[in-house]
Amino acid sequence: MTGSTSQLGMALAQGDWRAVGHLWGLLIAFSLGAMLSGLLIQDSALQLGRRYGVALALESALLVVAIPLFEQPQIWGALAAAMACGLQNAMATTFSGAVVRTTHLSGMFTDLGIGLGHLLRGLPLQVRRLTLSGLIISGFLAGGILGAWLFVRWQYDALLAPALLTGLTGLGYVVYQQWARWRE
Repeated sequence: MTGSTSQLGMALAQGDWRAVGHLWGLLIAFSLGAMLSGLLIQDSALQLGRRYGVALALESALLVVAIPLFEQPQIWGALAAAMACGLQNAMATTFSGAVVRTTHLSGMFTDLGIGLGHLLRGLPLQVRRLTLSGLIISGFLAGGILGAWLFVRWQYDALLAPALLTGLTGLGYVVYQQWARWRE
């Protein structure tokens, strides 16, 4: 959303009203996805027992809906994908004392830089936080490589991979919840 907001500023300055409309749409769609997460999950801390399965299923559905929409000349596919990203990003924003953002990396690289600065000063390292940042950065890189490879082969159908992953994860979470209730 940082890039979209920056592009929005440039489009406003240049009077490119079509781009302004598209960029506002992306920002609003992302925010609506985050709002859905807030309605479903109700807290930013990761905690089992919440409605993550429903949120993941919605994310999966939004990605599946985006596929045929991307093949049209309108912006609807990007709006559905942005909404899925907002939902994903808001699902678990705090974990192990770190702010977790699953759709962008600036904060993760900032945390790594701060950690290296602390290391150079001889201060204690927040190993869990730095490990989490490293895992998220590695996941982004691996996802970017895989996504680009899939897009070359499947075009927009490449979105089926994250849709399937989130859908199966959501289903698995619902099954786990039912199993845990049954065991009680």
